[in-house]
Amino acid sequence: MLFFPGAVAAGPSTNARRILILYEVGPSYPLANLIDSGIRASLDNPGFRVEFYREYMETILFPDPADQQSFRDFYVRKYQNHQPDVIIAVGPAPLKFLIDAHKSAFPGVPIVFCLPNRPMGTVTVDSDFTGVEGDISPGATVAAALKLKPDTKHVVVVGGISNFDLQQRATVEDQLKPYAGQLDVSYLNGLAMPEIFERLRHLPDHTVVLMTVVSMDGARTPYTSNISGPLITAAANAPVFSLSDRFLNHGEVGGDVSDGLDQGKVAGNLALQILNGKRPADIPPVKESTTYMFDWGALKYWGMKERDLPAGSILINRPVGLLATYKQYIIAAIGLLVLQTFLIVGLLWQRRIRSTAEAELAVASARLQLVVEASTSVGWDLDLKTGVARRFGDLATIFGSSYKRTGTLEDFRRRVHQEDREMVARAFDVAKQHHKPYELEFRVVRDDGMVHWLNGKGQFYYGEHGNALRMLGMASDITERKRAEEALSGLTRRLIETQEEERRRIAREIHDDYSQRIAMLAFDLENLAIDSPSETRRRLHEILDSVGELGIDLHSLSHRLHSSTLESLGLVAGIKGSCHEFAEQQGMQVDFVSENVPRDIPKDSALCLFRITQEGLRNVKKHSGAHHAEVRLEYLDEKLHLAIVDSGKGFDPHNLPPDHGIGLQSMSERLRMQGGNLEVCSKPTGGTRLDAWLPLKIAAQRAS
Repeated sequence: MLFFPGAVAAGPSTNARRILILYEVGPSYPLANLIDSGIRASLDNPGFRVEFYREYMETILFPDPADQQSFRDFYVRKYQNHQPDVIIAVGPAPLKFLIDAHKSAFPGVPIVFCLPNRPMGTVTVDSDFTGVEGDISPGATVAAALKLKPDTKHVVVVGGISNFDLQQRATVEDQLKPYAGQLDVSYLNGLAMPEIFERLRHLPDHTVVLMTVVSMDGARTPYTSNISGPLITAAANAPVFSLSDRFLNHGEVGGDVSDGLDQGKVAGNLALQILNGKRPADIPPVKESTTYMFDWGALKYWGMKERDLPAGSILINRPVGLLATYKQYIIAAIGLLVLQTFLIVGLLWQRRIRSTAEAELAVASARLQLVVEASTSVGWDLDLKTGVARRFGDLATIFGSSYKRTGTLEDFRRRVHQEDREMVARAFDVAKQHHKPYELEFRVVRDDGMVHWLNGKGQFYYGEHGNALRMLGMASDITERKRAEEALSGLTRRLIETQEEERRRIAREIHDDYSQRIAMLAFDLENLAIDSPSETRRRLHEILDSVGELGIDLHSLSHRLHSSTLESLGLVAGIKGSCHEFAEQQGMQVDFVSENVPRDIPKDSALCLFRITQEGLRNVKKHSGAHHAEVRLEYLDEKLHLAIVDSGKGFDPHNLPPDHGIGLQSMSERLRMQGGNLEVCSKPTGGTRLDAWLPLKIAAQRAS
């Protein structure tokens, strides 16, 4: 290395990270330079060497689609053997290019988008993307202008004709719609720059100018903001308000502006997180807000008052003077001298209270630890700042002997059953965000492979700024209870299956034996009546009618026990037939509606909903007092939904009488066995609604 320094320097650096920045416009546009400065500031000292590669799509100078496709093809070829570690897409055109091509041209490369002055809208990206969205606030800027200049009657919007210029005009038009009856709003897009200047020199009184981007004027001459901004401001005989920090320091008044430098810093920070190992899918996109920023000199020139500025506004270019600069600090210093004594006394008092609270907390923690260690439970105290957790209780029984009393949250996550990890993480996140306790049941895997069920409870504790500092939790072993529940569920399933088997057997006997015998009896009675005297014949026909009615009743009973329509024609036909038969037998109206129901429904699922329909209609007839019911079967969000509605006298689901029967429990248990659930909505005199939800995917898995 000493003898050949040139060869060593030429070798590749294994510690270097490559960042490709793909810009919408070239470096002659101030926005590109502002964002580039922000990106470099965020990546100034990352702990490793960064190689920056900058490319420009120049959509304003070369808007032709063929030219843009040439740029795309060139960049794909250029980097196909020199893949970057991160790509930052600045502007909508680079983002569109990478959405279309990153799977084939840059597979697996994370993408950070930066959209200054424009939200994403309906653009959809996958898990390889994250980024920062900017926006403009013409509505808020005009509102600020009206407060500074209340006599305003006209608003003149200056803009260009490039795609970006026209997109920004559309946003302005949308946000200025509320002022349609209050202000005369006109747009100068499509004019050449000299004609724009001439219009601005002769604006009527009570006018303000709203300056948007002029990337290209009506004569198709390209402009940058550092050129168009000063020219427009110098030509206007009315105050000029702006939407971006690029249009300041040239005499513009200002407005609710977007900050390109800050957006670049955010994009650079997102790229740094990815280079440090984070996945884009774990980094939520950032929506960058606008800032009220005004030029002190322009306010004074147009006679506007600082007191009329929106709250929190930033003033730039204020003259520096000793009194003007330090007046507030002098007053604050005097006030601090008065308050300092009270603050010190308060801090000492607070310290005493804190010491007492910490001592009480230590005693409570010790008591809790003794209680937990005396039972089959575990507890933990996680310091979120250090990531270290103290554990106590029967750790060996629940987790195994290798589970230590001090560790990290990741140690615990590895012990959680793989199928429950996402649920546990989601419960922790929800409790942390909403400042609420959490409670859930989940499984853990011991060292020997045995699975234990735990019931975990806990909550987060927060600092004075709302940031989570600690998480305390406790979990009890409920494995035996879960096994008992599984055994009970299996017994219930077997009882229901046995009941269905017995229904089918009885239905077959009625259909194949009793119905045939009754038919033969009717035939014999009919023959006997032929040769009998008239009075005897009349009496035999009466008996024959009774036998026929008995046959019909047996047929209906057989059908209720086991529906051949359900078995041969499917769920919709089975429920429809059951509703029709019930309505005829009970003398009430039953309306049935089905929508979007698939044909290939597992038999167990179809039978489950069929039985719920039967039981639900019987309950309507028996308890509601209603003469009309509605049954609806539909397919929503991969779930079968059965609704049974009546307008009867209703009941209180939380206060059922002792003799209410087991109808609701039976329906609920049937659904639970199939992975579904039952919802009951009722109140006295308000009718009743039963909603049965059955996920077809879960039902199919259980059927298989």
